[in-house]
Amino acid sequence: MGNSLKGLIEKKKKDIIRHWFEATIQTYAPDTAQFYKGQKDEFANPVGNTTSEGIPFLLDQLLNDFDSEAIKSHLDPIIRIRAVQNFTPSQATAFILKLKEILRDCLSDELQDAARLKELLAFESRIDQLSLMAFDLYMNCREKIYEIAANETRNQTFRAFKRAGLIVEPSERSRKVKGVKP
Repeated sequence: MGNSLKGLIEKKKKDIIRHWFEATIQTYAPDTAQFYKGQKDEFANPVGNTTSEGIPFLLDQLLNDFDSEAIKSHLDPIIRIRAVQNFTPSQATAFILKLKEILRDCLSDELQDAARLKELLAFESRIDQLSLMAFDLYMNCREKIYEIAANETRNQTFRAFKRAGLIVEPSERSRKVKGVKP
């Protein structure tokens, strides 16, 4: 593991995770980011807690197994939070690609030879895969949100029409036709 890219990342893992968390939190408004960084209570700060727990796991998966199901279990909560906020798809998922820049900054001295650069390119392909997974999760969440909103609008419209007497239930209609009083 020593001089391989994986070994170099492992040596600087805490620093990389700290920078990645910081970069992710900085995608929020300044006062919100400050709160997410400062508040350690998981119930008072579910966004910061979910992000701070997810990022180390994601880095471990990038370094090791890259188990898609395990990744989704930690990536999904982060993306769900971002999907209900005012992030565009690119803004919601860009924090993953930010890891590339962080690795280059944290490992700049170690990335001077061709072998390390080749390993970095392979590792960055995994980061790209993770980004695509995040995008798919984001889009699934947004589709669900739009589906819920459309159903709610339909239900409100139906209730309004019913209150106005513009809709008669099928059972009521059949009773009226047969001459049966309700």
